[in-house]
Amino acid sequence: MHLERLEFEKLVVLALDDLPPYFQEKISNVEVLVKEWPSRRELRDAGVPPGHTLLGLYSGIPLTERTHNYNLVPPDTITLYQGPIEHSAADITEIPEIVRHTVIHEFAHHFGISDDRLRELGAY
Repeated sequence: MHLERLEFEKLVVLALDDLPPYFQEKISNVEVLVKEWPSRRELRDAGVPPGHTLLGLYSGIPLTERTHNYNLVPPDTITLYQGPIEHSAADITEIPEIVRHTVIHEFAHHFGISDDRLRELGAY
């Protein structure tokens, strides 16, 4: 199953719009991108073992690590990978929920929450 890029991007926008207003107000200097697949370098840099992939990737300086010297820096990025998201869905009706979960997961990193902490919280 494969959505047209515009359809997939609309799901991303819906997921962003669905974030609670409190969190939307706190998001700072982040650009959300959509790519078809992660590159080998992205997989390697993220420590993804062979045979596995990424649904999304946060790159940047989390809010909890920013200091008063944080200025004039390029935006953090959250990249959603359409191919892996679609392939992880059992059918097309699951894609919106996987997009939503991935958006929340990657913004958790923006707010300084690690993968280990997300596991402790039962987010996986």
